[in-house]
Amino acid sequence: MSDRSTTPPPSPPTGMRKGLTSYGDEGFSLFLRKAFIKGAGYTDATLDRPVIGITATGSAYNPCHGNMPQLLEALKRGIQLAGGLPMEFPTVSLHESFAAPTSMYLRNLMAIDTEELVRAQPMDAVVLVGGCDKTVPAQLMGAASAGLPAVQLITGSMLTGSHRGQRVGACTDCRRYWARFRAQEIDQAEIADVNDQLVASVGTCSVMGTASTMACIAEALGLTVPGGASPPAVTADRMRVAEETGRIAVQVARQQLTIDRILTPQAFENALRVLLAIGGSTNAIVHMAAIAGRLGYELDLNGLDRLGRETPVLLDLKPSGDHYMEDFHAAGGMATLLRALKPLLHLDALTVTGRTLGEELEAQGPGFAQTVVRPLADPIHPQGSVAVLWGNLAPGGAIVKQSAADPRLMEHEGRAVVFEDAADLAARIDDPALDVAADDVLVLKRIGPKGHPGMPEAGYLPIPSKLARQGVKDMLRISDGRMSGTAFGSIVLHVTPEAAVGGPLAWVRSGDRIRVSLARRELSLLVDEAELAARRAAAPVTPPTAERGYRKLFLDSVLQADRGADFDFLVAPQSRGKVPPPR
Repeated sequence: MSDRSTTPPPSPPTGMRKGLTSYGDEGFSLFLRKAFIKGAGYTDATLDRPVIGITATGSAYNPCHGNMPQLLEALKRGIQLAGGLPMEFPTVSLHESFAAPTSMYLRNLMAIDTEELVRAQPMDAVVLVGGCDKTVPAQLMGAASAGLPAVQLITGSMLTGSHRGQRVGACTDCRRYWARFRAQEIDQAEIADVNDQLVASVGTCSVMGTASTMACIAEALGLTVPGGASPPAVTADRMRVAEETGRIAVQVARQQLTIDRILTPQAFENALRVLLAIGGSTNAIVHMAAIAGRLGYELDLNGLDRLGRETPVLLDLKPSGDHYMEDFHAAGGMATLLRALKPLLHLDALTVTGRTLGEELEAQGPGFAQTVVRPLADPIHPQGSVAVLWGNLAPGGAIVKQSAADPRLMEHEGRAVVFEDAADLAARIDDPALDVAADDVLVLKRIGPKGHPGMPEAGYLPIPSKLARQGVKDMLRISDGRMSGTAFGSIVLHVTPEAAVGGPLAWVRSGDRIRVSLARRELSLLVDEAELAARRAAAPVTPPTAERGYRKLFLDSVLQADRGADFDFLVAPQSRGKVPPPR
């Protein structure tokens, strides 16, 4: 009688035996692979170790990753001390200020690059090294699809500078000083001086912009080592995090702790709570939707808004507060924040250490007195940083960062002043003849995922210069685009569907009345349906297309903001439910 039913299945291949190139003879494939790698001086004993891939994203165009050489040295040290073999390989590198038309346009390309190289090359686990705005989302999207054990290593934030006795840091202070320059409050000499001080070292923005937000989210998801989010780029703490990341990467490889076991609905809910409590970037909502989509989860905007009503802002950090990332790190970083949020978290969520979030918090002790993170009973803002608005102008929802907005403008009705696209905005915003008043509503169309394309951070419309010179600091602004996480103001974003695909925003005209009510979660165009139907009939929308290349792929495939602006063919084919999980 056959004993086939009791024979254990063969173990999956590991290390250099994984994903053998197809030559029709597996033995020869391995023989050839080892022959070539030995040309780099490796021995058989070294090649038998767990193989840890490292996505090296350094670039001369990416000062956010300027500490990459030192970071990789510490990371490799940690891998080798734990008995692993580090294998560094390059991927696409994106910097927010050095990518046209926008780094968001290329985020999905980086995600594809990351996923396919992780799949193609033999590795038992991968360390994702990134920091700048779109790199961490792209890496987590790619890793979620590839399905291997993965650990995120954040490059870290920059140091703050000093301008004429004032502490400054990118990029909230970039916008603050530029607004003062536009208003003619400071001169050319001073704006040149502050330009030298805003970025005092390599690293990501020193405020709670998208980079810092995604760093905190990665730790909240359980994908970094404890304390991995906050150390500045050029510190010994950051190097120690890198070394520890190497050790953990070997551990997850040996345990085969795949990324889907970390990225559970409970982990996503924890991360959304953190986003709301830190005054995080609105961009993170798009990125979280994309990461969740890779695993078959749909980000539920109603659920996000529900969490926002329950989760106050606790972190006193620019642009929703006063401090910088250096201060957050000195105050204990994410451990301090998670400790404050503890009653609202799923403490049984698994992390890359193999322990739960609750166990990691217990291991980090009771904390200490500090003033950067507030307790739940004494928040910066009573509700979370982000709210979701709905109405006939945004049937698919829109986002507002309420913690950085003027409460007066969050209950407002005004006359629309419409710009048809980014070029129209640039041409007319500072025209002295522009018909605009302080209580008007600035509307910018066609900067959504398809409209620009790439959904640029142009939603932070500048105050018209003639109003800025009169002392106007804020106005209600609405668009289908994004804004930097470092920005502030009364700004409604991610209006869905976007104008370029025929969303209601496409037919808004100057002079129309628009009403926003944060209390009612309302975004309404006060034009009757018959008039809107006539406008649609008179000017039907044709979505933009391209003839070839990545632009054609992007325009043919990109989804709307509420689905993460990912490509439709990259989303998981089977639905696994919603995040946060319904109650």
